[in-house]
Amino acid sequence: MYSSITGLLMLTAICTVTGGLAAVMYTETVQCFIMVIGAVIVAAKAFWKVGGWEALETKYMISRPPENEIPEKFINCSHPSPYAFKMLRPYDDPDLPWLGFLLGQTFASLWYWAADQVVVQRLLAAKSLAHAQGGTLFAGFLKTLPLFLIIVPGMISRVLYPSEIACVDPEKCYAHCENHASCSNAAYPTLVMELMPDGLRGLMMAGMLAALMSGLASIFNSASTMFTIDIWPQIRKKASLRELMIVGRAFVVVMVLISILWIPVIEEMQGGQIFIYIQAISAYLAPPIATVFVLAVMWTRMNEPGAFWSLVIGLLAGVIRMILDVIYKQPPCGEDDLRPFLIRKIHYMYFAIVLVCLSSLTAVIVSLLTEPTEKFRVIKFIVNLSNKYVKRLIKYAAICPINFMSAL
Repeated sequence: MYSSITGLLMLTAICTVTGGLAAVMYTETVQCFIMVIGAVIVAAKAFWKVGGWEALETKYMISRPPENEIPEKFINCSHPSPYAFKMLRPYDDPDLPWLGFLLGQTFASLWYWAADQVVVQRLLAAKSLAHAQGGTLFAGFLKTLPLFLIIVPGMISRVLYPSEIACVDPEKCYAHCENHASCSNAAYPTLVMELMPDGLRGLMMAGMLAALMSGLASIFNSASTMFTIDIWPQIRKKASLRELMIVGRAFVVVMVLISILWIPVIEEMQGGQIFIYIQAISAYLAPPIATVFVLAVMWTRMNEPGAFWSLVIGLLAGVIRMILDVIYKQPPCGEDDLRPFLIRKIHYMYFAIVLVCLSSLTAVIVSLLTEPTEKFRVIKFIVNLSNKYVKRLIKYAAICPINFMSAL
């Protein structure tokens, strides 16, 4: 596993250094259509194989490995969640509490779509405002597809291959997917390998690999841009353009080395389940950034010291929680959970709410205790609440939570 991941990172670094953002954007455009078309074919074949939606609902709730593959102490761990087909789960659900998702995940999503360098850099590279808006709307449309093209087929994969995907015995799980905790990461690739014909299988796997590489290339490119433009000029005041290019490419190599060293952390956190790991990391690091972004565009009294200390305090608290997650690993199902209360009882989405409150309080207090920024410097960045389009947006944004709560 380490050799394949290291090779993938090195190949991505070469593509990033030689191609830059333009190469990333052109390749991702092609990969988008390959992935969507391939995913539609996989989903259609998976639904046909399982017998349709009603058959999936019935079969999924009883999908588990054969009795002879389940050790006695793991017998209660082999059943799927009773809330598998419910989007609004109890507030204390260990996987996806609805209240934490509504309040905590919102800020993580706000950070990604409004303040993440990977996304923002693409919009800034657009030819015009209309192109940027069109790209944003198209991306929003694509976000409606994963439920039907990825998540549900992943559930079908558990039904079709319960011994592999629904394994609970750590030794058998490791034999299937080199992960002692779960083989959920292998659900979709298994479906592709088993259901797709040879030609389409290769195309789909190549598309998935290319999409992974382009995602990594986007991160490397954005991180390199931020370091080269924002940090290096503070170290070298009169750096030449050639020097900046060399520094940017060297920083990509540094990012690759950091990524390789980070692999064990991913394995330790959240039992190595990639999707949960991504959500947890976002919940620990994104809320302070999203909070500062919202306050900066909504409150004229917000200043640089307030933003700085809000980020410092919020990110420090998030990093501490992340380190504790690595130190105190989640125990395997069937064993007593002896982790501290902060880790055991406070879901990462609820911790995101704590970070939002902490960051907001810090930003407000520090901003009020320090000199305000000149109004002419900030007024063009503040949202005009008197604008009719902004009023309409606020009205719709207020209606959405009301509808969400009424659905409960």
